[in-house]
Amino acid sequence: MLVLPDRDAAEEAATEAVDRFGLGEEPQVVREALAGEDDAEDAQWLVVIEDPDAALAVPALDALAAEYDGWHEAE
Repeated sequence: MLVLPDRDAAEEAATEAVDRFGLGEEPQVVREALAGEDDAEDAQWLVVIEDPDAALAVPALDALAAEYDGWHEAE
């Protein structure tokens, strides 16, 4: 899962993940409000990359997230 600061970054990273990692489908993009926050400004956007066989290298996921000012988080 990639955690990104805004929707545009998340959507771009999802598209890039398909190209970069040869995914069969675009990852799901999900908004996650921060705990206790109701303001839309206080949200993170998640790019959920399905990788059941752990075939994707963690450094590659870290690098992709960093390009969009985010981070990779293991589920």
